[in-house]
Amino acid sequence: MDLRGLRTHLHCWGPEDAPLLVMVHGWMDVGASYQFVVDSLKKEYRVVAPDWRGFGRSDWPVAQGAPGIRSYWFPDYLADLDALLDHLSPTQPVNLVGHSMGGNIAMMYAGVRPQRIRTVVNLEGFGMLDSPAEKAPSRYGNWLDALKEPKELRTYGSLEAVAKRLQKTNHRLTDEKAMYLAQFWSKAENTGYSLLGDAAHKIMNPIGYRLAEAQACWSNISAPVLHVEAKQTEAGLWLSRAGEPVDFDAFRTRFNCVPKWKSVIVDNAGHMVHHDQPDALASLIEAHIKNE
Repeated sequence: MDLRGLRTHLHCWGPEDAPLLVMVHGWMDVGASYQFVVDSLKKEYRVVAPDWRGFGRSDWPVAQGAPGIRSYWFPDYLADLDALLDHLSPTQPVNLVGHSMGGNIAMMYAGVRPQRIRTVVNLEGFGMLDSPAEKAPSRYGNWLDALKEPKELRTYGSLEAVAKRLQKTNHRLTDEKAMYLAQFWSKAENTGYSLLGDAAHKIMNPIGYRLAEAQACWSNISAPVLHVEAKQTEAGLWLSRAGEPVDFDAFRTRFNCVPKWKSVIVDNAGHMVHHDQPDALASLIEAHIKNE
């Protein structure tokens, strides 16, 4: 479908008249990533999971007359989600699930458009460390430097090689699941299998993460929020600054501003919790939706 001028690929499951459940994926992921959770749902839903702009089978934004210029700004994801919900459910609030980057989008959107959201399930969407204002000159300088260096994503010799790459990132991923995902993460070309993602995503964002702004949005969420964290999450390593580990107990206090907040931890799972524990996650999602 067309969303704000970009051809956007939607992964859809279930009959159109079933209760709507929208699932949004994280960075360098695809909507098909939710297949295992959908398979584990006990109730019948109309599940819709888009490929975000620049990911999967959705279009890349290209500047008019300048095909080499592609930019990805966080507010555009909010606008894309807004346009998607205008199409899927223009009058009724929806149940929204988001993983990682998608979890951050879901949380922000639920605070900006509280009347549009019935429930939120935030999967490992922690947000980033607050960016000090004094770091702005170096961030902008690094961004300018990065724009001058062409970015590329590696090409793989076979679909099996793509699957092995997915397993390198997530060692819990079975061969069967990895092969299933590989067909949505890549496409066959003359030189091999290329990943279905725009390499421009690798360019750092020059605008620092502003926790106060995020919390102002979170505090405006009227829907009940279920935060699902994996017990073996790798997020602490990614969020560490200059090699200093993050105190996750202190870090979690950032969510104290969310009015209707509940948190659970899923064992035997890493950051890709929707791959590692789809049965447990499906049960949590359905219970959260039912209890509202």
